[in-house]
This record gives sequence, C-alpha cells and structure tokens, in this order.
Amino acid sequence: MKFGVVVFPGSNCDHDVAYALKEKLGQNVVFLWHKEKTIKNCDFIILPGGFSYGDYLRSGAIAQFSPIMQAVEKHANNGGYILGICNGFQILCETKLLPGTLLLNKHQKFICDNVFIKSTNQNIFENKKIYKIPIAHAEGRYYCDDSTLKDLTNKKQIIFKYCTKEGEVNLESNPNGALKNIAGICNEKQNVFGMMPHPERACDENLNNTDGKIILESIVSFCKKKRVSFKQK
Repeated sequence: MKFGVVVFPGSNCDHDVAYALKEKLGQNVVFLWHKEKTIKNCDFIILPGGFSYGDYLRSGAIAQFSPIMQAVEKHANNGGYILGICNGFQILCETKLLPGTLLLNKHQKFICDNVFIKSTNQNIFENKKIYKIPIAHAEGRYYCDDSTLKDLTNKKQIIFKYCTKEGEVNLESNPNGALKNIAGICNEKQNVFGMMPHPERACDENLNNTDGKIILESIVSFCKKKRVSFKQK
C-alpha cells in the first residue's frame, strides 16, 4: 500500500508517522503538501498530529478548507483509507468524515502523558491487549449527542477507550473527560479512523514501547484484508 502523509502549516508529527510507517512497518510513504489538489494515487492517507494553522478559531477548523482536503474527502467517500491522529482526528470531525467533535479538556489544560487504551472493536484489533500510548493535546475531549453515541455503540464504531493498566474503563482512567472514555472511533464503513493518542510515538524499541506499532500494524492489516475482499467481490 502507498501511504500519503498530509503536511499542514503547523503539523509537527508528520515525520514521526512517516518514520513509523516506512522504517518500522516497511511501507511506501510520500508527503502531501496541503496546497496540493491530488493525493498522488495513495491508498491510505494519514492526517498527522500537530497544530494545523496554529489551532486558530478551533483545532482543525481552518485545515478542513485546505485544497488537499477535497481530494481526501473524495478518497474517503470512494472507500479509500484514512487515519487521523490527534489534530488529524479533529480535522476529520470538522469535515464530518467522522461524527462528533473534540472539545477542550475537562480541566482546560494541555495534557502530555502516557495513557492506557483498550480496543473495543475486535473486528479490527483481534488481540485484547492493553496499549500504553502517549497523548499530547488541549482539545481531546470527545463529545457527541445521544443519537450519535447510540449509533457508534450499536455499529461498533468506537475503536478505543481510555482505561487503567488492568483494562478497567472508569473516570480515573479518563485523562480529558471524553464521553464514555472514547479515545478513537471509525466511520460506519470502517475506512476512516480517528484517535487522539499518538501510536507513531510508540513504535521504536529505543523508546522501550512498541505498542503503537502493534496498533498501526493492526489497522494496516485490517485495511489490506478488506481491500482484497472488496476486489474479490
């Protein structure tokens, strides 16, 4: 698969995720400047973390209007794969490619820490591992209305929840006040994914944490299988 990492003014995790995909997962990776109007025949688009456009107005609010996003939205609507990490997740919610929104953290402070998350979608993540993944955000509190939450739950679109080291989902393990401890979701077609934690920051043995590599590998593997199944039909 060919991966395209979109670079906005203010992105600061673009090279991190490109390194993880290329050096640790052995994938073909190119950078896509935000002013470009095509995605260069990429199969999988990454919207990386950072502070696109300085987070002016609202995180992701300006980035949604970048020229590249028209091609990204078309790619998603055609069944192409997209992963938004942190600011990328915020952008996906602004464009309505994913439901809900990301609000200011409960205590209205920037949080930079390691947290534990667990998968709630065994279709994508076959193992039941508890992942230790870094977060770094000020607007990471996921919120949606009751109707949307019901759909997310019934259609198994919630892919990650914040939890304790033992896997218990409770208030104490929720770092930002996110609704129902939600740390990541996907769309109904399961081709667009968004998460606040940074898996690309936990992919190198030198950091003594490769949990993020497992997450990225699982998403890539799921998409490859889905792609093959789609072609066979």
